[in-house]
Amino acid sequence: MKKSIIYLASLLLPVSIMAQKVTFEEYDLDNGLHVVLHKDNAAPVVTTSVMYHVGAKDENPERTGFAHFFEHLLFEGTKNIEKGKWFEIVSSNGGSNNANTTDDRTYYYEVFPSNSLELGLWMESERMLHPVIDQTGVDTQNEVVKEEKRLRVDNSPYGSFLAEIKKLIFTKHPYRWATIGSMDHLDASTLEEFQAFNKKFYVPNNAVLVVAGDLDIKETKKMIKDYFGSIPKGKAVTRVNIKEAPITKEIKGTYNDPNIQIPAIVSAYRTPSMKTRDAYVLNMVSTVLSDGKSSRLYKKLVDEKKMALQVGAFSVSQEDYGMYLTYGLPLGDTKLEDLVKEIDEEVAKMQTELITEREFEKLQNKYENQFVNANASIDGIANSLARYYMLYGDINLINNEIEIYKSITREEIRDVAKKYLNPNQRALLEYLPKKEENKK
Repeated sequence: MKKSIIYLASLLLPVSIMAQKVTFEEYDLDNGLHVVLHKDNAAPVVTTSVMYHVGAKDENPERTGFAHFFEHLLFEGTKNIEKGKWFEIVSSNGGSNNANTTDDRTYYYEVFPSNSLELGLWMESERMLHPVIDQTGVDTQNEVVKEEKRLRVDNSPYGSFLAEIKKLIFTKHPYRWATIGSMDHLDASTLEEFQAFNKKFYVPNNAVLVVAGDLDIKETKKMIKDYFGSIPKGKAVTRVNIKEAPITKEIKGTYNDPNIQIPAIVSAYRTPSMKTRDAYVLNMVSTVLSDGKSSRLYKKLVDEKKMALQVGAFSVSQEDYGMYLTYGLPLGDTKLEDLVKEIDEEVAKMQTELITEREFEKLQNKYENQFVNANASIDGIANSLARYYMLYGDINLINNEIEIYKSITREEIRDVAKKYLNPNQRALLEYLPKKEENKK
C-alpha cells in the first residue's frame, strides 16, 4: 500500500521535476562531419541518423522538388548495397527506418537493436559516400514521387492548402514553392543535374550524424571514424540570404480545389525565424486560440455560435521565416467573411487584453508536458539533437528550450500578437470547391 501511495504521489509532481536532462557529447571529424552521441542503456536499441542541411529552399527555382526527390532517391542503392535491397536489409536485422524533407533540411534515420549499431553506421556512410545515382534509379523514383503527389496533393481534400498560401506570402524567398516541387521540373531534369545536386549538398561538412541509445562511446567513436572519416569533404555550401519586403496591405487570393465540397478561409501572416523569441511567443498565442476544445476559437465558433465545422490557428516554424495561420470551415449558411470577422475579433482580444491567469497556467503546464514528451524516446532525442544543432545553432536547447517558454509573460503574448497579426500584414485565401463546368 505504501508503494502505491508513493507511486500516485510521483504522478502529481511537477513535470519539471520528472524531466531528465539529456546528456550528449559532440565533436567534428576532419572532413567537417559533426557528430553527436547520446548514451542511454535503458533499452537495447540504438538510433543512427543523419540530417543534411538541404531542403526545398536550396533548389534552383526552375528545378523545384530536388530535395524531396533525393529523400527517395538515396534509398535506391549504393556501390555496396544492391538496388532495391535497402529496406530488406533493415527489416531482416530487426530494424526500421525512414526519412523526411522540409524546406530547410532532409533527415534519414534507422532504429536497430543495439547489436546492429555498426550496420546502421555502415549504411549511412554508404548513403553519403557511395550512392548510385543513375538513370534507372531516377526514372523509378520519378514515378514514386508522382504517385505520392497524386495521393497527398492532387487527389487529397485541401491538399494544396499550404502550397497556395506560400505563393501569396512569399514573392522572392524560395519558401514560395511547395516542398514536393514541380513534376514538370523533375521531368525536365538531366541525370547530370541530379548528380551535381548530390555532390553539392550530401557531403559530410553539410551534415550532422547523431547516434543515440544503447551504445559504448569509445567503440562507437572508432566505428564512426572507420566508416565516415575517409569520406571526402565537399565544397562549402554558400547560401543566399533572401529577404522579403514587409507586407503592408492585405493580399487576397482564391483557389479552387476539385476534391472538396466545403470551402475554407485562411488568414496567413509572415512571421520571423523559429530561432527568435517572438516565434516562441506566437506558438503560445496559437495554443490559447485553438489548442483543444476549451480553446477560444473552438468554444466560440464551434460550440457556442455553431458557425464552423472546424477552426484553428497554428504556426509554421522555419529557419528563415515562419508563417502564422488561422482558418475556418463554415457550418451551414455561414459566410466566409463572417468567419473571418469572428476570428479577427478573437485575435484582437489577444492584442488588447492579457490572457487570464488560468489560461497562462494551462499554457505553462502544456509546454512542460510537450517538452518532456519530445525527449521520451531515443529516436525523438536523436531528431531533437540534430534539429537544434543544425537549424537553431544551439544544441543545448534540447535541455534549455523550456526555460524560454517559462520566461514568456502575459504582456509579451499580447504585444507579439499585436506586432504580427494585423489585417494589413496578411494574405487572405478563399479556398473553394471547384465549380463544375457546364456540359455542352
